Parts: sequence; structure tokens; C-alpha cells
Amino acid sequence: MRTPLPPAREDLTELDIYHFREGTHTALYRKLGCRLRARSAHFAVWAPNARTVAVIGDFNDWKHGVHAAQPRTDGSGLWEVEVPDVMEGQRYKFVLHTNSGEVLEKADPFARRCEPAPGTASVVWGMHGYAWGDADWMRARAKTDAMHAPQSIYELHLGSWRRGDGGDMLDCRSVARQLADYVAQMGFTHVELMPLNEHPFYGSWGYLTTGYFAVTSRYGTPEDLKYLIDTLHQAGVGVIVDWVPSHFPTDSHSLARFDGTSLYEHADPRQGFHPEWNSAIFNYGRNEVRSFLLSSAMLWLDEFHADGLRVDGVASMLYLDYARRDGEWVPNAAGGRENLEAIGLLRALNTSAYRDHPGVQVIAEESTAWPMVSRPVDVGGLGFGMKWNMGWMHDTLAYMQRDPIHRRWHHRELTFSLVYAFNENFVLPLSHDEVVYGKGSLLGKMPGDAWQQFANLRLLLGHMWGHPGKKLLFMGGEFAQRREWNHDAALDWDLLDHAAHEGIQRWVRDLNHLYRDEPALHDLDFDGAGFDWIDGDDAERSIVSFLRKARDGTCMLVVANFTPVVRENVLVGVPQAGFWRERLNSDAAVYGGSGVGNDGGVNSVPVAAHGRFNALNLRLPPLGVLMLQVEDTQA
Repeated sequence: MRTPLPPAREDLTELDIYHFREGTHTALYRKLGCRLRARSAHFAVWAPNARTVAVIGDFNDWKHGVHAAQPRTDGSGLWEVEVPDVMEGQRYKFVLHTNSGEVLEKADPFARRCEPAPGTASVVWGMHGYAWGDADWMRARAKTDAMHAPQSIYELHLGSWRRGDGGDMLDCRSVARQLADYVAQMGFTHVELMPLNEHPFYGSWGYLTTGYFAVTSRYGTPEDLKYLIDTLHQAGVGVIVDWVPSHFPTDSHSLARFDGTSLYEHADPRQGFHPEWNSAIFNYGRNEVRSFLLSSAMLWLDEFHADGLRVDGVASMLYLDYARRDGEWVPNAAGGRENLEAIGLLRALNTSAYRDHPGVQVIAEESTAWPMVSRPVDVGGLGFGMKWNMGWMHDTLAYMQRDPIHRRWHHRELTFSLVYAFNENFVLPLSHDEVVYGKGSLLGKMPGDAWQQFANLRLLLGHMWGHPGKKLLFMGGEFAQRREWNHDAALDWDLLDHAAHEGIQRWVRDLNHLYRDEPALHDLDFDGAGFDWIDGDDAERSIVSFLRKARDGTCMLVVANFTPVVRENVLVGVPQAGFWRERLNSDAAVYGGSGVGNDGGVNSVPVAAHGRFNALNLRLPPLGVLMLQVEDTQA
């Protein structure tokens, strides 16, 4: 049973200590750290190996020893002290004297706010009330079957989506209305916010977290973030938050060697140091660390009304030998390379999230073939609701970057994802990782002259929206940002003054609305019954055709031509006789295309093709994708 949420100023109880030490506490943020009272503040910190602990801050002129904490006598390793005349907004740290003689000044692991970088102090902040206006959204969310619902995610980095007139970063409150209006108008169902926890190095984009309970000061107060999420909810847009339990930086003010020992991380560098990211790895087998991480994750769902978590770096958590050579890792108790303690943490996280917050989704960024990532814990899975399909992303981008004349030799890159498409509940990601570090923009990856680049991008996105799986697109991709993403500047919104870029934006908007409106495109995203190849083997002409189907029997035909050649008289077998209307055509002039198509639709002919008794005789546009749906059926 989950630890009940106590009032904000209730002191630590024996039950809290029990769950903390058991590794099952999921609301430690209400108990530890700094909690304001009427005329004082109560400070509590976990430092079992410290010799002495005290609080320093603006309220005592940063003098050591003035406000010494006392250790609890229950063996919990917690220290507490009551400090008078503390005011909200004041800075503070814990000063710890270690048994080896070190004097460490550490930020509060449970701080709710931190001072702006390069400062590293925690900030006193109360448990503010917030008058949420999203009750209708929350009630509807609890009844939503996400497996059968459309989910089209707009991933964004809050610091570089838009900026102020002088290039200044906007806070959550300032950006709320324009973001909500834009995302809703574009038809996305959710936004995914790259990590919002406090991080000292802005260039880490939040993936090097130091404040696991603090919203980064760059984007305002915790209440400003609640306002942003509330505004999005009232506009009909869900919010997924990135969360990073896979590693943490070794900054001296942070968690590393917190009390002079490897408290949060493994002491053995073969287990506690991440060679790829030059960071520390949590000791997932330590119960108090489990409680810390579970509480950090649940904070977003409990207090910020987040609709989901995207868990970063899951693969690095699952494998003890991740990014290590022979001899650089320690096998588990059974001699294997699986991190059994990390598996236990992830299962506990997913169990808690789905039990306590109906309608949320926890999504794994997991890049290997680990089995049953998105299957329930009670059948041996990790318990995630969904998993990023990194294989689809790598293969599809590799294929699209090839000159069309060579694509026929690499047709399997386009079709192989359907071999395993229903092994997991997949999200198709075109994320920030694909447009940084010299990889260029999505538009820049596309081959050919300028017209072909835009046509290829429309083709890529159209094929993606037709493919089984939920969708994720990083900001800027929806209007063909030309340059690689730069976190120090806003997106190039002035590109929308050009017809080709505006055409891409219109295309993504129309894809989203069709995807949301037509169950055939989303209802059975995770079920093989929702997909049927018509022809996936036409490598010579680089054409694919398939059906997407819903439980109500409706279907959508998707036909794509991956060459710049207009394909005349292409016979495509269909399951129903009648008039098949073009619902979308990526080559339509309104999207910047050449206008090749089928005059809005085509009647079937009673000719056998692809194992069906009726067929469509189609004209396929160059580097184009068609979506057609039967409108009038013949008996």
C-alpha cells in the first residue's frame, strides 16, 4: 500500500521512517528538505555517515555551527533542526563534517527551488496552494484508454522554443498561452517537456540533474509551471515530463559523496560511474535511494498534474555492462549482466504511477531489444505503458537519407519495423537527438534539390503518421527548420513567411487532425489486427501500400512512392468496392507539392490484385504519400 500523502507541515512519523527505509516511500518531498512553518523552518536531511550537520544560509549570514542539526535516534540516518525567522526566498545549504575531516557544503537534495546558475544554493520555498482549473481534463484523463487513443506528441525544449524580443528566455507563465494555442491548433495531443528539474549546466538540456525536486529557476517558480500545465490542459493538451533516474552529475554541491561517502551512488566505479556520460550512477539497491527516486517521479504526477513521464536512459539502467568493456563491470548475484536492482526500481515506479494516477502514461526511452518493456509487471514485464521505437527511427532515417535511385537496394530498411511493430507498445520518435551534434535538421537530412528535400520530408512525415505506433516530433520539425537545433536561440519562426515551410506546417497539422479523427489510424496502434500489408515488397519501384484498421471495421489505405518519378496506373488491391476518396495527398499544391494525384479520389475496379477482388488504379505523386478511405461502397 502506498504511503498516504500527509499535510504539508506534518512531521516525520514512524510510518514515514519505515517506508523510507523499506524503499517504498513515494512522497518524501512532503517530509524532508526545508518546510516552512509560521515563524520558523524545519530542515531534515539524510546523511547517515556525517559526523555533524548544520544549516547555513542568508538567515544566519552563512555561519557554520549556528544552527546545528541533531541526528534522529531511530537509525534512519536523518538529521533535523528547527531554525527561527526563516523567510521564503532565502538561500541555504547543509554543511556536513565528515568522519574523514572534510567539510562539505551541499545543496538540499529535496529543495523545491534553487538559485539561478552559476549559484548552487537551495532556496526556501513554501508548499504554495494552486487553484487548478483542469478538473474536467483530469476526470476525462482517468477514463481514457490510452492504448486505443490518438497520441501525437510535440517534444520541446522550453528555453529555446520561443524567446523574448531581446533574445531573453521566457518563463513558464509567459509562454503558456502561446504554447497552448499553437499546439492545440497544430492538432498535437500532448507536449513532452525536456527535463525541467534543476540542472547547473544549461547545455545539458536538463539531462544532468542536480535538483530532483526543484523546477529549474530558468523557467520561473513551481507555481509558474503549474500555470503552464493548467493552461495546456484547459486547451485540451496533455503534458509529458522527461525524468532522468539513469545518472547524475558529480558537481561538488550535489548528490555525489553527499556525506563524505558514496551515499546515493555505488562506491565501486564499475557500478557507480558512467563512462559514457562522465557522471554518477544511483545505487538502485539501496532502499533509501529507491524512496528518493520514487518520490521524485511521483512529485510530477502528484503535485504538477503531469499526464506522463518519459524515463530517460532506461537501457543504461538495465545492463550492468552498458558502455563498458570486459572487466569493467560487476555481474549480478546470478552471474548475469542484468541490473536486478534497477529492474526492481522501474517496476515499482510503474506500479505506483498506474495504480495511483489512472490515465497517466510512463514511457521508456529504451534502445535495445530488452523483452516486455511495455508489458505489465504481473506477467514479467517492466510495466511501462509505451516504449520509444529506436529501431524504426534509425532504419527509416537511414533509408530517407539515401538518394532515391539507390533506395530500391535498401527497401528492407523501410519495411523491417513491421516485423516487430507489435512486440511492444511503440512510440515513433523523431526527437531532439536526431537534430543535434552535427546531425543537421530533418530537412537537411533529405536528399535532392530544394523541392525534393521538402517533398521527401512530407513523405517521411506522412509515412510516419500512417505507420502503427504513437507519434513524437521535436519542435521545428513541423515547419522544416533548416538549421540544426541550437539551445541558445529560439526556433527560426520567420521561415513560416516562406511557402515551402508553411506548407510543411500545414501538412503536419492536417496529418494530426486526420490521425485524431480517424480511428483506423490510431485505434489499433499496438495490435497486429490494425495493420495489413497490401504490398510491402515492391522494392523495384520503391512503393509501399498498406491498410490501417480500427475495431469498428473502418480502414485507411496508405500508399507511398519513395522516388521522384510519377507512377502511372499503379494497381492496388483493396478490401471493398466503391469510391475511395483521397483524404490526404502530400503532393497537393497547398503543401508545396506539384499537384499530382487522382482528382480527389478514384472508383475501384473489379480486378483481382494483391489477393483481393477489387483494386484501385492510382496515379502516385513523386516522393509522395496518399491516404485514401472508402466513401461509397458497392454491394
